[in-house]
Amino acid sequence: MNATITTLMHFGKRDKKPRFRDTLRSIPIFADLTRRELAAIERILHKREYEPGERIFHQDDPGLGMYIIESGRIGIETDDAPDNVGDLGDGEFFGELPLLDGGPRSATAMAKTPCRIYGFFQPDLFSLIERNPHLGVKIVLSLASIISSRLRAANERVEEMRRLLEASKKPAPPVRKKRTSRR
Repeated sequence: MNATITTLMHFGKRDKKPRFRDTLRSIPIFADLTRRELAAIERILHKREYEPGERIFHQDDPGLGMYIIESGRIGIETDDAPDNVGDLGDGEFFGELPLLDGGPRSATAMAKTPCRIYGFFQPDLFSLIERNPHLGVKIVLSLASIISSRLRAANERVEEMRRLLEASKKPAPPVRKKRTSRR
């Protein structure tokens, strides 16, 4: 009987949904933080729930910070590509650039399903940097690393597109006509 109880208890633990802290740890910005540092981040996050079709932010809105999806699916679209640039789901993050520059949004984010999302905003990051400079610098360096990697990848895509465009502009080799002999 003890074996049965232990097995059921173990089975029950495995079935539990991972804690939000595990979701945070899976995000590259927070991956290297200690438990205590993750707890400090959790305390400054802003939880919000969205219904399907509800806009999280609109392209060109002032950017305030990034978002972490605990559950649900969101679509990203731009004015130039309203059919959807991409979809994001559980455990993914988006909108991180404004944490560093506070610039306008480059796309629109809209809930596709019921969503539970946490916001991490620039004023909270700045306050965190004042209270705990070591933790703030870790986050800013992680953000810079992610943005740098994305910029490199974008540059590679632009270069590949430039090469393809140049190749398409080259004139086609002349077509040699076959000579037919007259007899």
